[in-house]
Amino acid sequence: MDAWRLDDDIIQEAAQIVCSGGVVVFPTTGLYGLAADAFNPAAVDKVFVAKQRPPDRPILILVSNIGEIRHLVQEIPLAAERLMTAFWPGKLTLVFQAGTGVLPSLTAGTGNIGIRLPVHPVARSLVRAAGRPVTATSANLSGRPGCSRIMDIDATVLRAVDLILDAGPLEGGAGSTIVDVTHDPPVILREGAIPKSLIFAICSVRPQTG
Repeated sequence: MDAWRLDDDIIQEAAQIVCSGGVVVFPTTGLYGLAADAFNPAAVDKVFVAKQRPPDRPILILVSNIGEIRHLVQEIPLAAERLMTAFWPGKLTLVFQAGTGVLPSLTAGTGNIGIRLPVHPVARSLVRAAGRPVTATSANLSGRPGCSRIMDIDATVLRAVDLILDAGPLEGGAGSTIVDVTHDPPVILREGAIPKSLIFAICSVRPQTG
């Protein structure tokens, strides 16, 4: 199966499930994730339960376009603008000060929210069809490695979801680079697919690492 394509009808079905409060396993570039309506507290709780994830661990969200960011964050610093222009869609997660409409469970009480514009067309199509941001945590039990194949996902997780979008084996590899843009200069929380040298270059200053 082509890991970069799925039938539009299946995407629409998945989007309807998300909009109805369900949880869907879906492909990102490297690993499978769990998609739920990021504005639905009960749906987000299902994701925490499925992963057995502690409530003090935040969950990032996906958007379908940069314009959605303004409704989810308190401000978009200049460094964030530069990074989004350079690397989105792609393997870059930016951490912003969460806006008032973001669920506290997603921020784990930090007041910050991680956001990414995905490069995988299935992920982007799902978010676009749902018409709202969706969760993007990996489809694994908390503390366990992420999975690039459906067959490797723990049965406990699979029993907790409503639909599986199987796009075949994914590429695996490094996860997204995570940059906290609530600081000036920004702080690299995790170096992933995008090397810190490129982050430094785009920000035009040498960010801190943390």
